[in-house]
Amino acid sequence: MNVPGCFVRIQGTYDSLRTAEQRVADFILKNPDELIYLTVTELAERTQTSESTVVRLCQKIGYKGYQEFKIMLARDLVGPAETVYEQIDPGASLPTLKAKVFQANAQALKDTIEVLSDDELQRAVDAIATCRKIEIYGIGGSAPLALDAYHKFMKLGIAAVWLNDSDLMAMSSSLLKRGDVALGISHTGASRDVCDAMEHAQNAGATTICITHRATSPITKVAQIKLFTAAKETAFGSDATSSRIAQLSIIDTLYAGIANRDYDTSLSRIQKTREASAGKKY
Repeated sequence: MNVPGCFVRIQGTYDSLRTAEQRVADFILKNPDELIYLTVTELAERTQTSESTVVRLCQKIGYKGYQEFKIMLARDLVGPAETVYEQIDPGASLPTLKAKVFQANAQALKDTIEVLSDDELQRAVDAIATCRKIEIYGIGGSAPLALDAYHKFMKLGIAAVWLNDSDLMAMSSSLLKRGDVALGISHTGASRDVCDAMEHAQNAGATTICITHRATSPITKVAQIKLFTAAKETAFGSDATSSRIAQLSIIDTLYAGIANRDYDTSLSRIQKTREASAGKKY
């Protein structure tokens, strides 16, 4: 079934909620159909909390208050049901595989829109657009994503460095300074090499940004700006695959946001890079 967007937001912030807020969240997750008929006072009574706790929870997950939260929940609940994450049986047909993969990727994008903070995005755009230099870290499956970010930021004239060697990441990050940016990309948020580099960068005075899936992962402890993806388990037993699409979309959004700050200059720089590489094509 489609997961309501507000549920994705709750799940993404659950571990950071207070005990009373978690009681409200638990009730919401278990009783969505009943919830839309409850007033804020009734919900507070049912969860043995206060009206302010209910409102505070709604605000923490990105809504103005309880009323807006209920409206958005009701909208999601009447949306079409759609099976996306069923396990694929051995020998499944290619059309079945195609449908599952595309549906999982589409759902990851839909869910990521719900958990990705516009304020954090703006902070990241501002930091990268005005930085002296940006270093981008990614290991394993995240290395191609870091390379993609390097490729895009470089085309905008930003002094970017892509690193995926643990020793080079450690050494280079320790030499950053105020005015520099370190961007760490890690789906699990638990890559020790990336986290260590981010910590070095933070200690050196650089602004640190992470793109990750888990709100309570180690990388969030060394990132001042946090950009989260959301992806449910796919038919292949891993959410990293579909989450990669969401991570690329965040990078594309940063690229577009930075370019749009000075549209004409950015367009000119992009054109120059195209012209410079045009002779290498048949």
